[in-house]
Amino acid sequence: MESWKPKIEKGPAPLYERIADAIQHDIHAERLAPGTRLPAHRDLAHALSIGTGTVTKAYGEAERRGLLSSQVGRGSFVTAAKHEPGQTAAGPVDLAYNFPPVGLTSRYLAEAMGRLWRRQDFAATSRYTAPEGLDSARAAALRWIRERHALDVASTAHLIQTNGGQHGLSLVLQALCRSGDTVLCEAATFHGLKLVARAGNLKLEGIALDSEGLVPEALEKAAASTGSKVLYLVPTLQNPTACTMTAGRRREIAAIARRHQLFIIEDDAYRAIAGAGSPAALADLAPERTFYIASVSKSISPGLRLAFVLAPDLFWRERILNNIVAAGYAPPAQNALIFAQWVEDGIVDTLLGQVLAEMQWRTAMALRILGKAASAPGADQTLHLWLPLGSLQSERAYGRALRSGIQVTPPDAPLVGQGIHGLRVCLGSVADRSVLQRALEAVLRSLGEELPGSSAIV
Repeated sequence: MESWKPKIEKGPAPLYERIADAIQHDIHAERLAPGTRLPAHRDLAHALSIGTGTVTKAYGEAERRGLLSSQVGRGSFVTAAKHEPGQTAAGPVDLAYNFPPVGLTSRYLAEAMGRLWRRQDFAATSRYTAPEGLDSARAAALRWIRERHALDVASTAHLIQTNGGQHGLSLVLQALCRSGDTVLCEAATFHGLKLVARAGNLKLEGIALDSEGLVPEALEKAAASTGSKVLYLVPTLQNPTACTMTAGRRREIAAIARRHQLFIIEDDAYRAIAGAGSPAALADLAPERTFYIASVSKSISPGLRLAFVLAPDLFWRERILNNIVAAGYAPPAQNALIFAQWVEDGIVDTLLGQVLAEMQWRTAMALRILGKAASAPGADQTLHLWLPLGSLQSERAYGRALRSGIQVTPPDAPLVGQGIHGLRVCLGSVADRSVLQRALEAVLRSLGEELPGSSAIV
């Protein structure tokens, strides 16, 4: 199809990635059938008034996605069968998993890996590092957390590198709890907490939520009745409700924690996504009892599997490091070095800017489509939205969405307590904007008659 010309969407992603997105879109729309020969690199570059190198990179990206096959001397041919981007040939469009659009990092990831061997600390990738992680990675994290989480960490000595936020959470709970202990948490919470609790034989006690976050009276009552000494929460763009705890509510929670001698595990995975203007972290309000977890997975790249834990003092820091040594001695170095490289050369700011711009666009689109069915998120951009429904309504809507080819988060996945039900819809996992739009429209149709009967409280 020598005359084919892609319709390139505007957006923060590099031009070559948007051309690859257009190829993917036209395959789905059956404008490009399997076996179709695409224009030669030079011809398409001339048609689009761009450089030939950009077309070469676009075709290479499309080939990496499994859409094209290049044959020397013959050209590039469509190989993909028709299915939605974000969907396998035998599976639904994925709105269930929560991460930023991974296509934004592909270009920078390849470049960073190509430069790693030039770093003075590259030798660390072939040996054990210190249990707390690489000095250069923790120095990068110090800058990242100060600038993007607005948290004044004293020095790199206070930071511990972990293999993602869930690993950090597991390490902190191992340090704080014994088998059979009760952990307080939001009534709808991060599913990873449920997995960690099950593995450690811990009990979870869900605390009621409202539009400002944890309900103080409910927390006070649960702390007194359970005798628990640990509270886990996601105060910024809460998972799954996407609400952000107000500054006043945070002060109340910190005061209750002090009265009941509660340790706080503050999972601030979405702080960088929320952007400037979020209320002060609980680690600022109650630093002597807060374990702070800052993940890179939700803001930059889930594939890095990288997070950092800030313990309240050296005693707890050593407890966590002992658990790291016992489980695997030290975290791996390569992905941490990529992050350090990105921070040092400013790429991390470029990447985050692209993620924020893309998610702001997607959030606005999703809110236009879903309307009053979605709770207002705690920032202009979020990776997920919450659709409050009753228990039975959410189960029926989930089933209808799945039958129409859309996978949202299972209704029971985040639930711990009573009184809150609904569906979480994730906005970052589908590469193509038009596919996301159609998927969200299908989700709205799946709600059907459930909306007027909603009894949710958030």
